[in-house]
Amino acid sequence: MPPVAKKVPAERTHHGDTVVDEYAWLFKKDDPDTISHLEAENAYTEEMTGHLKKLQETIFQEIKGRTLETDLSVPTRKGAWWYYSRTEEGKQYGIQCRVAADGDSPPELTPGEPLPGEQVLLDGNELAGDSPFFSIGTSAVSPDGTMLAYSTDFTGDERFTLRFKDLRTGELLPDEIPGIFYGGAWSADGSTFFYTTIDEAWRPYRIYRHTLGSDDDVLVYQEDDERFWVGIALTRSQRYLVLSAGSKITSEVRVLDASDPTGEFAIVRPRHTGVEYGLDHAGDRFLILHNDGILHNDGAVNFELATAPLDDPATWTTLIEHRDDTRLLDVDAFKDHVVVHFRRDGLTGIRILPGDGREPYEISFPEPIYDVAPSGNAEFETSRLRLGYTSMITPASVYDYDLRTDELILLKRKVVLGGYDPDDYEQFREWATADDGTKVPISIVVKKGADRPAPTLLYGYGSYETSIDPYFSVARLSLLDRGFVFAVAHVRGGGEMGRRWYEDGKLTRKKNTFTDFVACARHLKAEGWAGEVIARGGSAGGLLMGAVANIAPQEFAGVVAEVPFVDALNTILDPSLPLTVIEWDEWGDPLHDPEVYAYMKAYSPYENVDGRPYPPILAITSLNDTRVLYHEPAKWIARLRDRAVGGPFLLKTEMGAGHGGRSGRYDAWREEAFALSWILDRVGVTE
Repeated sequence: MPPVAKKVPAERTHHGDTVVDEYAWLFKKDDPDTISHLEAENAYTEEMTGHLKKLQETIFQEIKGRTLETDLSVPTRKGAWWYYSRTEEGKQYGIQCRVAADGDSPPELTPGEPLPGEQVLLDGNELAGDSPFFSIGTSAVSPDGTMLAYSTDFTGDERFTLRFKDLRTGELLPDEIPGIFYGGAWSADGSTFFYTTIDEAWRPYRIYRHTLGSDDDVLVYQEDDERFWVGIALTRSQRYLVLSAGSKITSEVRVLDASDPTGEFAIVRPRHTGVEYGLDHAGDRFLILHNDGILHNDGAVNFELATAPLDDPATWTTLIEHRDDTRLLDVDAFKDHVVVHFRRDGLTGIRILPGDGREPYEISFPEPIYDVAPSGNAEFETSRLRLGYTSMITPASVYDYDLRTDELILLKRKVVLGGYDPDDYEQFREWATADDGTKVPISIVVKKGADRPAPTLLYGYGSYETSIDPYFSVARLSLLDRGFVFAVAHVRGGGEMGRRWYEDGKLTRKKNTFTDFVACARHLKAEGWAGEVIARGGSAGGLLMGAVANIAPQEFAGVVAEVPFVDALNTILDPSLPLTVIEWDEWGDPLHDPEVYAYMKAYSPYENVDGRPYPPILAITSLNDTRVLYHEPAKWIARLRDRAVGGPFLLKTEMGAGHGGRSGRYDAWREEAFALSWILDRVGVTE
């Protein structure tokens, strides 16, 4: 029998509306009753999936068998060294290494054969020891290559401890700083490291300056507006430290000469609500990517690129004008050229702005759907651009683009063992029609010759302007080779079609995200792709899963919701919780705005569970998640069991992990095998 959560009615009243939450007690993480309930849920899930043990092991072995377990990354040049990481068979975590540089071309690496002169910077396996969870938050080598700053987390709560290693001797310095956030930046001379700390709501809000060997760290900046996060970085040129403060819709940047770490940061432009901008250093000027459309009635919605003098960074001169069809995503400045990463027609692209007087141009790629981005470009003075590339059928690939010859050089393509041949698979782009007539793109991959209609796994996210671009997955082959179709619904709220696509799926237009996903499911069925459809999404995509289960349960044969944001209204009403206040720019502020309250209450999955038939649902969460707290799916599953029919409704809680689930790669593969076996079981495919 499934666990029956006790009911302890707790009332809350907002804007004259009183709601009873009978499972609010599950929020108490340290309550023995909470732990007992989660353990009972795990035992029930184990019982209900016991018949899948053999299939789980088969899929795990398939993932493992297709993976080159002893492998190396392509080295990245920084200063006098080539940096790379490698993995070893049987070990959970990667190993960070470097070798002295000799020439501009990266050294050729052979898996399992360390390079002569290899220096191990960090061995994740040694650092992790016997801990069930381990993660590295920061790994930054000083500009002169002599010191390493790194941070570690052993619980999954994303609160790291910072340490320093002398790379000349291999010795750890006594300096140790607990409770820091991701990232950090060195001063130009490597004497000083800047880092970020978080408040009680897990908001990065302070920047400190640490001088090596000192116990007296200096608070450099504190952000008191609860909507804003802060971060700090060193420009690629190593000339400037850039301190950024940003909300979901507004930015403010300060800069400091990196050779003067005790100096005062100078503001670039004061924050103005709705204006976002970022900065990079390019020789005798700054580059500013921004959406401050002074010349546009509705702003530079898709962003434009400007230049600014080093001594007057607030004065911006347009370099690339705003275009309605092209979203400028990022800019990378180098000594002799500029690289712009953009998005157009649902695909990413690369634009080169040469510094030798040639006209700007874009790099072309042959596949109909793909994803490309600059990656691993640490050197400011270089004639090569490192790119990461993938598609639904092309494994992750690393290219160097030679700016002198316009040659695209393939350095590495992820090896997929077991006879994988991309020609055995096909990828497609379809367009569903949403309820309001909007065309919604769908990326599809299927094995050639597979029967249609076929069981289909439909993935979605649709928040924060995050794009789920076409990508390759080794684990996904276990579905495709069993006759599945895999599809990604590029719903509004994501960024696939530009900034307006995002804005049409947030705040009081959030419901477009959910109806777009349902329209994609129906399109796949109507066009003969899909028979039964199983929906999958995580985090904010888990909200999507809960919402579509409420509005169109009949369309889905199953739902997988991972670390799902399903108690959205209660969470966004509580400003003491992690992320809540900053999230008001994404979802609205139901605490102070009755219209937002009513709108969110109408779609929040937990609030809208009723007695209709629901498909089987698998919710997966982690006890130490700081982003989407474990109690959200726990309450949701309890209410589904109490009020709904159908199911079964299962909850699996990782008792020692965070938002990303289990940390070791073998553990992660087993978790994926668990989810895939449940998906296959929903449509009766067990072989």
